[in-house]
Amino acid sequence: MAYKREHVKKEFRPKPGEILDQVREVMHYHHYAIRTEQTYIKWILDYIRFNGDRHPHEMGKPELERFLSHLAVNRNVASSTQNQALNAILFLYKHVLDMPLNDQIDATRSKKQKSLPIVLNQSEVSRFFQHINGTNELKAKLLYGAGLRLMECVRLRIKDVDFENHRIIVRDGKGGKDRTTVLPKTIQEDLQFHLKKVRKHFELDLEEGCADVYLPQALARKYPGAGKSWLWQWVFPAKNCSIDPGTGKMRRHHTHETSLQKAVANAAKKADIDKRVSPQTLRHSFATHMLEAGKDIRRVQELLGHVDVRTTMIYTHVMSTNFETLESPLDAMYRT
Repeated sequence: MAYKREHVKKEFRPKPGEILDQVREVMHYHHYAIRTEQTYIKWILDYIRFNGDRHPHEMGKPELERFLSHLAVNRNVASSTQNQALNAILFLYKHVLDMPLNDQIDATRSKKQKSLPIVLNQSEVSRFFQHINGTNELKAKLLYGAGLRLMECVRLRIKDVDFENHRIIVRDGKGGKDRTTVLPKTIQEDLQFHLKKVRKHFELDLEEGCADVYLPQALARKYPGAGKSWLWQWVFPAKNCSIDPGTGKMRRHHTHETSLQKAVANAAKKADIDKRVSPQTLRHSFATHMLEAGKDIRRVQELLGHVDVRTTMIYTHVMSTNFETLESPLDAMYRT
């Protein structure tokens, strides 16, 4: 759907700083995620500053190519990061300035990094969970037991946990797609106990008038009362209500992701795991251990929400191998 531009005077060229407000307006119209909006704003601002604070109207393909080459050569960013910057600036020219850059962008490209994911073995997973507790333990078990991404976990809503069918419905995952994944049976009792406590806080929020959680704009218009219903509440709500900067309403947001990131890193350190462990490591371990258990790679692809099975295949390179059965040629030489 094209953005309705009759509200913006085309003959008026706002200052570079005001361009960012227009970017936000257009992204809100197209229902982009808040994190995507923040990322695009950052890259557009970097692009403007790199070119001496010139107005984007005065720039185009040559300036964009120099900026992208600068990212690859001087800042040594990853290929995915460079593509992210490119998408942000193309969005600016096409959807905000009505100046689409249709020509091929010829810039120095970042080399794709072929690094293998960090994965914990079964022993390390067991030690890890001995050093994390409380709500963060429950979240970490969802990352490892269901293969959730960090933000998919903290944004989980009550209605998307299906205890009866032992599944979790991930809404608006990476790429804006929904999917289903497994709900580990071993945590269902703890999760239900947790939700009983969340329900009590929700009922108090109803009395105090701050139980109206955030909903995507289209859903908020279609179901104006849904934000105050139990089913739409967060599984992991924040401890305190706060002002929603977008609407000015007092709401209880979901818990912040940094608390889980710190808890995971601390647990790995206490467990003496000599690897850089993050929430994403638990998701990587889920995928690898599922494949090691003989699960079909296509099924694992669906559980992870990968568009291309080649993304899932990277885990085949970190699967455990019984090296005791593999003889080094050096060993063979001395054996003979």
